[in-house]
Amino acid sequence: MFNNSTILITGGTGTFGHAFVKHLLANYSPNKIIIFSRDEFKQHEMAQTFANIPQIRFFIGDVRDASRLKTAMYNVDYVVHAAAIKQVVASEYNPFETIKTNVFGAQNVIEASIETGVKRVLALSTDKACNPTNLYGATKLSADKLFVAGNSYASGKITRFSVLRYGNVLGSRGSVLPIFIKQRKEKRITVTHSDMTRFYITIEEAVKLVGKSMNAMLGGEIFIPKIPSITMGEFARGVCEKSEIVEIGVRPGEKMHEAMISPDDALYTYEYDDHYRIMPAFNSWDNSSDYIGKGQKVAEGFSYTSLNNPWKMTRDDLKKIINNLGLDN
Repeated sequence: MFNNSTILITGGTGTFGHAFVKHLLANYSPNKIIIFSRDEFKQHEMAQTFANIPQIRFFIGDVRDASRLKTAMYNVDYVVHAAAIKQVVASEYNPFETIKTNVFGAQNVIEASIETGVKRVLALSTDKACNPTNLYGATKLSADKLFVAGNSYASGKITRFSVLRYGNVLGSRGSVLPIFIKQRKEKRITVTHSDMTRFYITIEEAVKLVGKSMNAMLGGEIFIPKIPSITMGEFARGVCEKSEIVEIGVRPGEKMHEAMISPDDALYTYEYDDHYRIMPAFNSWDNSSDYIGKGQKVAEGFSYTSLNNPWKMTRDDLKKIINNLGLDN
């Protein structure tokens, strides 16, 4: 569906944006790819990476600016919303700014998409949005609910909204893997707690999930992939088995174990071969008999957490990923 279409990526200069643009160019023939972000230097750097590719356009703007979003979305077919303030600790210390970007920015994306006739919008979310204990997670949960409700606001119009929720992206900007790679030179790796567990996904997997979710969405679903999890102690040993592992304590707002589906979510959750979908609690915009498709309702009280996850990442799995990312040197 990306062939001969125009795709806009908010926050498009980040790790996801770079990978998604490469994916689009390698697998489709889009008319135009619009990178919407607020940092002109990052746009300049990205323009050097994708030099002489006429399909790519750069738009300076902030998701807090509704009018600028509407201008950027003119004649856009699909939007991937990746813009957010994402650092847990930074969000705790800058709550007003986080709300402006993650919540009000989401509202602006929704309203601009409806007004300009965008066909489909997929918002990228996080495991921290499920039963949040920190401000970042709370703002992302709010954004998730806004995007689901956006379908009601668009009722009678073409625009549909869905959410893709996944875990930590290995090797992304600000992630723990590059930090551990640097620390292993000193043979001393610091972890918050060895028994803490986290979901992990590669950027290549995340990019493919976006295309797959956007193709399958009818509006209002929260897509959740089946991805592996690992304890931070095992993660650190996978980076360097010979390093000393030093616990420094859980940081403000952090959980010991992340969740992507809570027992309350289970009331509306269906399982598929490689993912789950949390369906909207109410749906006034689509009465299709194919809305659930081949999904199977999960059991009452079901939860999907990094602790009870049956899919485990091993040290060898992590070593292969590090090698594929070119970090093992």
